[in-house]
Amino acid sequence: MIAILFLSFFVLLVIGVPVAFAMAMAAALAVFFGSSYPLIVIPKEMFSGLDSFPLMAVPFFILAAELMSGGAMTHILLRFASQFVGHFRGGLGYANVLSSTMFAGISGSALADAAGPGAMMIRMMEKGGYDRAYAGALTAASAVIGPIIPPSIIMILYAMQVEEVSVGALFMAGIVPGLMMMVVLCAANWYVCRQRGYRSSEPRPSAREMVRTSFYALPALMLIVIIIGGIRAGIFTPTEASVVAVFYALACGMFIYRSLRIRDIPDIVLRAALVSIAVLLILAAARAFAWVLIIQSVPQSLAAIIAGWELSPFVFLLAINVLLLAFGLFMDPLPGVMVLVPILAPIAHSLGIDPIQFAMVVIVNLTLGLITPPVGSLLFVVSSAVKLRVTDLVREMPPFFIAHVIVLMLLTFVPSFSTWLPHVSGF
Repeated sequence: MIAILFLSFFVLLVIGVPVAFAMAMAAALAVFFGSSYPLIVIPKEMFSGLDSFPLMAVPFFILAAELMSGGAMTHILLRFASQFVGHFRGGLGYANVLSSTMFAGISGSALADAAGPGAMMIRMMEKGGYDRAYAGALTAASAVIGPIIPPSIIMILYAMQVEEVSVGALFMAGIVPGLMMMVVLCAANWYVCRQRGYRSSEPRPSAREMVRTSFYALPALMLIVIIIGGIRAGIFTPTEASVVAVFYALACGMFIYRSLRIRDIPDIVLRAALVSIAVLLILAAARAFAWVLIIQSVPQSLAAIIAGWELSPFVFLLAINVLLLAFGLFMDPLPGVMVLVPILAPIAHSLGIDPIQFAMVVIVNLTLGLITPPVGSLLFVVSSAVKLRVTDLVREMPPFFIAHVIVLMLLTFVPSFSTWLPHVSGF
């Protein structure tokens, strides 16, 4: 049954079947040819995987991000970021990274980050004299911060798989790693811009202009404060926070910035619905795929094998990094969490690894798969958004991938980078 599951899954991937359909079809083939279970268990498990109150936060956070983009807040955040760094050498590259970091606190999605402010930043950088492929690679690399800075869709899903961590704890744990990723990407941008002689033609804004722009951007920046502060204070749950984010984004767009009109809302809701359907379909298929693994006792067998190796926590984490980096070459982060976390998290817990640290290592590692071929979703999003070849993006990616791996190693060997903020916040 397991051989049928994996063989059919990889064959379907190779012939170009989308991941969600490949996982669901592989599970159905495994059940039909390798077991006595009726096929009805596959749709049953798919629906069960979506029958979750915390999972309701996913479409609402996606809708909030679409409302923010439709309400011109993407342009506002770009101007806010550019005013601080745009006049330095490589300034538009820094602005790209900073705007992605700020938009991450709104969208929770790397793909939304790349398709929204990322596409605009690529055009700005190209006009400023940067190579388009370099601008695209930097945009894809900085969009990886999207699932790390809260709110984060992948963190919500992870917390559903592991009882030892909460969504609020993971939200707090993502802040420091997200800022670390921002810093190392800025350092990589500085190095490349120095090597290639990229300079800035942006004028230094006056103090009055900076104050005006900062004041204008303040309502957009307050969304992350409201989400984290409300969850930490116990005012609302993460799912309720997603609904608050929708109404806050709607109020900002319509009444504060006055750039969101009633007739724009149906199109925004439709775009958010399409993205949400794609995400939820992947999660449903991953649940069916994981169910086949569970009934075949694959998690228990792997756990027993790894436990028999008697690895130290550090060696185990290094092995997990290698495994997940290889896994990310062929699988998106969301199904990766559904399939792998129930297997690996109990082993990490038995070795005494802090559950929050392990969660951040897994999440950061799997999100790197978004910028690694052949599956790398971010590469294809950026490629289609600005008409670039994926091979051109891959050629420019090494400095940024190395920067992300540095952060991953720091999270692996220094637990406090992940655990300090959640622990001092009471999680």
